[in-house]
Order: sequence, then C-alpha cells, then structure tokens
Amino acid sequence: MSERARRGRPGHDQETVLRVAIALFNRQGYDATSMGDLARELGLTKSAIYHHVPSKEHLLERALDEALDELTAALDAVHADRSHTPEERLRAAVRSSVVVLAHHLPAVTLLLRVRGNTPAEQNALARRRDIDHRLAEMVREAADTGAIRADVDPLLASRLLFGMVNSMTEWLRDGSDVEALADTVTTLAFDGLVRHST
Repeated sequence: MSERARRGRPGHDQETVLRVAIALFNRQGYDATSMGDLARELGLTKSAIYHHVPSKEHLLERALDEALDELTAALDAVHADRSHTPEERLRAAVRSSVVVLAHHLPAVTLLLRVRGNTPAEQNALARRRDIDHRLAEMVREAADTGAIRADVDPLLASRLLFGMVNSMTEWLRDGSDVEALADTVTTLAFDGLVRHST
C-alpha cells in the first residue's frame, strides 16, 4: 500500500475549501490566517492546498465577490422593477438585503470586516461605496416623491438603514426564519416602533 493510500488524504472541491477559508478568516482574522492554518483545518498538507487554490488572497477575493455579487444582483432586480413606487423599491432593497445577508452570512460578515489592507479588500470597499451611493439615490427618489421625510441626508439615511441590517452579522444564527426577519426589519425601518392611533 502506498503512503498516499495509507494517509487517505480527503478530497475537497473548491467550494468546500472556500467555505472553510471563510469560516477561518472570520474566526481568526484574514491577516492572522495562513495557508498552513487552512491546510490543517482541511486535513491537507500545506503543499496540497495549492492544488485547490492559488493563494490566500484568491480565497478572500472569491468570498468578498460572493457577498457583493449577491447584494448587487438584489439591488439590480429592485431597480429594474419600475412597476413599483420609489418607496416600494426602497423597502424592497432593505428587505432583499436582509435576505442576502441571512443566506450568505459568513461571506457578508467577512465583507463587513475588511479594512482595505489588500487589493482585494480595496476593490471590495470601492464596490461597497458604490452600493452605498445607489441606496442613497433610492432614498433620495423616495424623498422626492414625498413618501419619506426629506429632512435627512439621503446618504446618512442609507448608512443608518443598512447599518441596522449589517448589525445582524453579530447575532443572527442559522435556522432563523429569514422571511419573518426581513419583514420585521423592513417594518421597523419604515414604520418605527411607536404605535399610532387610527
């Protein structure tokens, strides 16, 4: 029996490697995680890990793209639906961002922790700024129709709205009712906590 057969090195596809890498980056921090750490977590040798991925930054880039691509696609879908009012589109943007966060929680968590220390992080931050500005424009459009208050800066309102959504990375756990959560966040964001008499 060969040494390789005795060791029984497990096979891993790139998706498995990516999931394990994201979990490690979130647990230890990207900078503090080495390819050796990842190899150990997967039960591979350090040299074997390079048969799956070319570099640690490649994994980071894929993880950040996952979160950003999903958020961008959700916004694109909301923006393309012109059958709804600007307020309805803004509500839909908030709601869909909750759904994306819940379904891609580890990748979104990692996205929210990047600080621009690598080219992949710098690119991700630029894409996040673009998303911020797109959301601010949606706030502005809703305010221009009189549907929401116009005395709050749209970019600030956008950051506060999505800051609330992003805070869920600190406490959301698998198994949550995502649809109910998305409804609750949207209701709270637009209708508030105060009960108004009719």
